[in-house]
Amino acid sequence: MSDRQQGKLIIFSAPSGAGKTTIVHALAEKFPQLEFSISATSRAPRHTEKHGRDYYFLSADEFQKACDRGEFVEWEEVYAGTRYGTLRSEVERIWSKGNVILFDVDVKGGIRLKSIFGESAMSVFVMPPSVETLRERLIKRNTDSPETIEKRVAKAEYEITFAPQFDHIVVNDDLERAIAEVERLVSEFIAG
Repeated sequence: MSDRQQGKLIIFSAPSGAGKTTIVHALAEKFPQLEFSISATSRAPRHTEKHGRDYYFLSADEFQKACDRGEFVEWEEVYAGTRYGTLRSEVERIWSKGNVILFDVDVKGGIRLKSIFGESAMSVFVMPPSVETLRERLIKRNTDSPETIEKRVAKAEYEITFAPQFDHIVVNDDLERAIAEVERLVSEFIAG
């Protein structure tokens, strides 16, 4: 990717259950020039997830081969044996259309993307109001076992320690207010 064709990108990260995906989808509806970068993952699809829409689902072997061929801008083993990454082809596809890339990624991936793209990127950490609120949201989602929820909560406590490495921290204690704050940040970044 040459600097000549490099566009802007906006990175959103948060602990699971913080409301990041809801906020990011609201942004995508308001700003038509934003386009999601679809991540690749080595995990199996959940419920209604579709290959090429929600993620590029790769087997562990396919993921490793793509890594070996240098096809990822970045990748991370988010959970033991489960990797997520950003494909170069996805970044190039979106920039070739003149759009701004919207990333909805894990915390370490967000930090890595910001370090790779620097001033071309704006990073936003969506903070839950509290760890207990986060646990309640994960329980209400009804997608994970109690053991998985506790693993996600423990991981969230760790991920929150990385929040200061992001350009902006938005506390999602009121969804409408959090969306309005993020819309303002995005509008300023795109215009700048």
